[in-house]
Amino acid sequence: MPMNRAHRKLCSSEGWAQTTKDRILPWALEHVELGADVLEIGPGYGANLRVLVDQVERLTAAEIDEDTARLLQSQWGGRATVLHADGAELPLPDVAFDSVVCFTMLHHVPTVAHQDRIFAEAFRVLRHGGVFAGSDSQPGFRFRVLHFRDTMNTLDPATLPARLERAGFTDPVVDLHLESGGLRFRARKV
Repeated sequence: MPMNRAHRKLCSSEGWAQTTKDRILPWALEHVELGADVLEIGPGYGANLRVLVDQVERLTAAEIDEDTARLLQSQWGGRATVLHADGAELPLPDVAFDSVVCFTMLHHVPTVAHQDRIFAEAFRVLRHGGVFAGSDSQPGFRFRVLHFRDTMNTLDPATLPARLERAGFTDPVVDLHLESGGLRFRARKV
């Protein structure tokens, strides 16, 4: 994972897991019907996964970092399918999921082109009528400090809808949460 030590410590903490459960996921998934088969791209240390696994019938998680994928497999493998895979090259069949989600991870993807490949893969594996939804952070002073010597490639809310449309999605919606400095998005595959 392209994160510095302080960032890894924060993202693996119980405090972060509680923030995810109480604030991030409820806001990011407000009015989103996940369906039965859900793919999470970039679960990291599993803060989102531990919530999602109780909300959906079948959860698959694709984690790029091999050690983290192994950790998730040992903790959640009995309740979720955990893959060691790059979200831009998923070893999954076409139209396999009712929804694809990702939370606070896209800013760790080093380039816009790589992010766009993740969007294209989300579209490819999503069933018709399905939704791609998630959230990420926006830059601010504390966010920049946390990302010192860390990968930080934040999403531009002004250009994100067009990027999602280029991947094939329709009706993209991007909202900002000014208090938290967060961004949420959702788009459909018709």
